[in-house]
Amino acid sequence: MENVTAAEPNEAVHRRAPTIKDVAALSGVATSTVSRALSQPGRVNWATRERVEAAAAELGYVPTSVGRARSSVRTGFVALLVPDINNGFFLDLIRGTQRQLRASGFTQLLVDTEEDNDLEENYLDQMRGSVDGFILAASRLDDDKLAQAAARVPIVTINRTSPGVPTVLIDTARGVQQAVEHLFSLGHRDIAYMAGPVASWSDGRRWTALQETADTLGISIRRLGPYYPSQRSGAAAADAALNSGATACIAFNDLVAIGMLVRLKERGVDVPGELSVIGCDDVFGADFCNPPLTTLTAPIEQAGRVATDMLLSRLRPSTVSPRMQVELPTHLTIRASTGAAPHRK
Repeated sequence: MENVTAAEPNEAVHRRAPTIKDVAALSGVATSTVSRALSQPGRVNWATRERVEAAAAELGYVPTSVGRARSSVRTGFVALLVPDINNGFFLDLIRGTQRQLRASGFTQLLVDTEEDNDLEENYLDQMRGSVDGFILAASRLDDDKLAQAAARVPIVTINRTSPGVPTVLIDTARGVQQAVEHLFSLGHRDIAYMAGPVASWSDGRRWTALQETADTLGISIRRLGPYYPSQRSGAAAADAALNSGATACIAFNDLVAIGMLVRLKERGVDVPGELSVIGCDDVFGADFCNPPLTTLTAPIEQAGRVATDMLLSRLRPSTVSPRMQVELPTHLTIRASTGAAPHRK
């Protein structure tokens, strides 16, 4: 009798089309785990996902049309990623996106990326199988990483442009131009900008607008910082502004500006008699400061609603082409923290 050598397990598999059970056996997990790892990778830890993907690649396993159909089923969730949940600016965005999503039958998942671009990138990777899309507020990712993420899952950004990625912009560049013109009309000729995070796209855009406006008016503007966009950073920003000799300053956001007002009061500095201060965003509480804060008023909640509509238009395709960019205007709200430039010898 002819001896027949039993085929190795993997060899036997290669004689027929591999199945999900084969992938499960090779990777040492349940078939349900394989299904999740391949169709909703965000629901499986990265080590297991890599093991399953390696097993599928080795066997040449391709999910069935049924499996692919399941992976395209809507989850009903949309993730909103913000750099700092404690920042009042993002509270209004959260409100705008949540209301719009709820009205459309979706649930919002809120993620605080803590001003960390690596953390933001990790969340995008881990959650992409668990949500239908992302809204990224003031993303700190570079263009390449944003493009890679947008190729895998629908994304809309707020206050961050990137080629091929739909976005909603709040025109703070025009707003800071108004701020400089306001200070110029009050006699200020030496202005300091208290800069925000280095990775902030909005910060770079504002600084360019500030420089252009200052050049047009023939006045001096200097960049100080960067400062973390929180009230705690205001003390250091206030000290730097005083040491610079500037007669007025424009802060990256209201939180820094409010922190500056607190510090200036502690040091006995008269605002605006000795130093004028302008913020950005007009968050809740900006008008309760001492003195009330002059700031750029932005349609923040509206930006959240518009971004949500742009994302939903991609999740529910129609004959109308989705918008790629919407820009919303800002305006300067003048309060008591700005005044005539002091006469200095």
